[in-house]
Amino acid sequence: MTLPVAPSRTIRIGVIAASIVLALDAVTKYWAVSSLADDRKIQLFWTLRLALVHNEGMAFSTGTNVGPFIGMLAIFVIGMLFLTLRKSSSIYSLIATGSIIGGATGNVLDRVFRGEGFMGGAVVDFIDFQWWPVFNVADIGIVCGAIVIAYIMLTTKPESLEGTE
Repeated sequence: MTLPVAPSRTIRIGVIAASIVLALDAVTKYWAVSSLADDRKIQLFWTLRLALVHNEGMAFSTGTNVGPFIGMLAIFVIGMLFLTLRKSSSIYSLIATGSIIGGATGNVLDRVFRGEGFMGGAVVDFIDFQWWPVFNVADIGIVCGAIVIAYIMLTTKPESLEGTE
């Protein structure tokens, strides 16, 4: 089931979702940098703890010296996703796409402003299960948005393609 959205509201909903994810990401990263400095760790429960990590690589802390490439690729993807907002007709896909845009923007801003040189910064990660790579709120927005979009794609009939042959 999809909830249709009026065309005049499509971009606005996506931008609001992106802004919420971006704001939550910025606030939590600010807190992490100021509260978890000097190798401080906060144990929450089970294996979940908060520990500051600066990721200069790509997803799951892999790769070295790829920050500028990943940053430029993310900017391209953000632009493409923003263009798809006009074509979305479901509130779920708008919110999911906006979440991906907000998360990707948060991580790109880290690369731009948290280092020296062109995209030389490191992404601030702080949510640590100790058995999974350390991540942040932006990563949650990206992954959850991608899961929702994949679900929509797998469960929605392509009605717009019917009768076009």
